[in-house]
Amino acid sequence: MKALYDPGGILGAGLAAIRREYAVPPSFPPQVLAAAEQAARRAPADHVDRTAVPFVTLDPESSTDLDQAFAIEPAGSDLLLRYAIADVAWFVEDGDAVDGEAWRRGETLYLPDGKAGLYPPVLAEGAASLLPDGPRPAVVFTVRVDPAGEVALDDVERALVRSRAKLAYDTVAPGDLPAAFAELAARIGAAEARRGAARVDPPQQEVEALGEGRFALSFRPMLASETANAALSLATNLAVARALLAHRTGLFRVMAGPDEKAVARLRQSAHALGLAWPQAQGLEDFERGLDGADPAQAAFMLAVRRAGSGAGYAPYRPGAEPWHAAIAAPYVHATAPLRRLADRYVIRAALALARGQAVPGAVAAAFERLSEVMARADAVASRIERAVVDLAETVMLHRREGEVFRAVVTEAEGASARIQLEGLPVVARVKAAGAAPGQVLPVRLDRADPDRRQLSFSVA
Repeated sequence: MKALYDPGGILGAGLAAIRREYAVPPSFPPQVLAAAEQAARRAPADHVDRTAVPFVTLDPESSTDLDQAFAIEPAGSDLLLRYAIADVAWFVEDGDAVDGEAWRRGETLYLPDGKAGLYPPVLAEGAASLLPDGPRPAVVFTVRVDPAGEVALDDVERALVRSRAKLAYDTVAPGDLPAAFAELAARIGAAEARRGAARVDPPQQEVEALGEGRFALSFRPMLASETANAALSLATNLAVARALLAHRTGLFRVMAGPDEKAVARLRQSAHALGLAWPQAQGLEDFERGLDGADPAQAAFMLAVRRAGSGAGYAPYRPGAEPWHAAIAAPYVHATAPLRRLADRYVIRAALALARGQAVPGAVAAAFERLSEVMARADAVASRIERAVVDLAETVMLHRREGEVFRAVVTEAEGASARIQLEGLPVVARVKAAGAAPGQVLPVRLDRADPDRRQLSFSVA
């Protein structure tokens, strides 16, 4: 962690400017808050009692908007994953004030000094959150995972659940988790490998508030507990996608992989970074062996991310199988309804089909509209994230103009190169004709402007 001491309040002022620039809502309109308060008092009435099931949650320690709780039990040689998802649709009705505001927002926006939620806190961090302080309404997906890691959706039901513990990624111990937690994650990982999936998460540049006017900027690889926990969500989303696809309906998360030219460029980048990528080995197999804690391998993982076309949403279309290249299978988002608008409708569709009912008309209509709404929300969230990191980088280097740093070239194109400073979590661009990935350059900091969130380097 690189601490950013900000006694002059530059970062705080910059975050306020980002909120204004991207019209991040500071709160909710009064009529939305009033409607949410009323909705939070709605007592569950269509839910079976599953409070005896030993559910737990696993999230960042500070999180209070808890979408998922899980329990795992053996069923012969199979494992049964009971994945409880916050039943947002129980509290939010089509066309009400809370629903209308959620459609305007699309997803929760995160900044270091707070978030702009998709739903008011009385729901997202209260009545609808799967906190361990009492029964909560949920939609429970029962996912069967066989020894090979193949998944099937056994059941979907509305249920009352009670979380036994709020576990945190950085403090959880194996004994806190269901006995088969690691085994289930391993099965899902083995199935990914057989499919040729390439679900690799490079280290993220993150900005965290430390209190007392201090922040931190770092590259943070995923913890082992996060990676294993993500397998539970992946298993559920795969199983739901297969069920919806079998009924010729749904809203799918789709992504195309790098084309042949992009793969050829990636091979050149790997060579320049000193990574041994055998010619006979495919990109997906090579990616699975990468270690995000190694700077060269992390740089390559980021290059792979940029080589793809990006992910989006698409409703079911006859004759066009939805495909997610990184997952190597049809895939949906159904496990984070407190933070993503689309998930609420995918859950409603799965619940209806499990009951032998047709997908509600309002849900089918929403599938046709959500692609554009979610694309817009994703774009805003990405721009805000980048702006926050840009701001933190300029605050970190403010008043260090003229200093020379060592930098590693992570990508080069024409006369421009993307660089990462050695020993600092800073990524920038510099004019460097003839530079090659993996090359070390001395670069001079010419300008660090927190007001414009701009860094300027030149080759020293």
